[in-house]
Amino acid sequence: SSAAPAAGKLKIGLDHFAVRATGWKAPQLIEYAASLKLDVLFLSELGPFESHEDDYLKKLKAQADAAGLKLYTGGMSICKTARRYKPEQGTPEEYLALLIRMAKTCGSPIARCILGDASDRASDGGIERNIEECVKVLKAVKNRCETEGVKISIENHAGDMRSDELKMLIEAAGKGHVGANIDPGNAVWAMEDPLQHLEVLGPYVNCSSVRDSMVWEDENGAVAQWTAIGEGLVDFKQYAKRYAELAPGAPLNIETISGFAKPLSFLKPDYMKPYPKVGEAGLAGFKALAKRGHKIEPFKAPDGPGKKDAEIAFQKSQFEKSVKWLRENV
Repeated sequence: SSAAPAAGKLKIGLDHFAVRATGWKAPQLIEYAASLKLDVLFLSELGPFESHEDDYLKKLKAQADAAGLKLYTGGMSICKTARRYKPEQGTPEEYLALLIRMAKTCGSPIARCILGDASDRASDGGIERNIEECVKVLKAVKNRCETEGVKISIENHAGDMRSDELKMLIEAAGKGHVGANIDPGNAVWAMEDPLQHLEVLGPYVNCSSVRDSMVWEDENGAVAQWTAIGEGLVDFKQYAKRYAELAPGAPLNIETISGFAKPLSFLKPDYMKPYPKVGEAGLAGFKALAKRGHKIEPFKAPDGPGKKDAEIAFQKSQFEKSVKWLRENV
């Protein structure tokens, strides 16, 4: 049914990035999420916030509370050796302190952050060096997390870490105050099958940003394109069932990012260099996924004055289709 889920049911949320073309700020995003009777609004980075001041954040929380929405909040890279890290945001510890304070004021149980992206795998010392940097920072904020009652949620982001690597990071940093923001679309970018990825990370999950994926074989390996839930290869009935079992209480936040294809050319000689520990066995699940898939055409908004409106309409339809599918099938 399309009614809001009952207590104990899987909570469904909007990761604001799903409707990024709107340019909406937090108050408008709260209105939109409320209009769809969602359980959660995940402001996964700082863009939608017009201020970081407590007064502003308290107003947002009051608006969300009145709409029956739980806010989840976050930011970006906390790893100073990663390409995505922005020195202007202060030290990683200062940036995390800001994210923790904002989460606490908004009533978010977590503060989401990332390491970086797939390019960090090819940097000096590989992904391990970047993981070590993250672990140092996360250990440094343990007391703050415990005092404020906020957990950190690290996402597997843009192909940066595979499930075993993020698990290792969380274990080393301390799973008492650090968990995973699981993203099955990014799992595909790291050449993993999303259901296998969930089995590894599920027990650590405290938040999520989910979408479906289509993957197909080509002469260099495979190509992936993200899709609305129900339009890709992931068995989302099974995914949602296992998610609820492995991460009880964590919301399933939809972050549809559809319309473009990404080559995952594992047959090219240099492509696997940044994945020195991923052998044939580590690719088996992903290869099986690609065998089942078929090519789909990318979406392109027509050039001209209506381009922005077409992008907004496409993003909203991908998101709303995903919500409808989950409500009807899970």
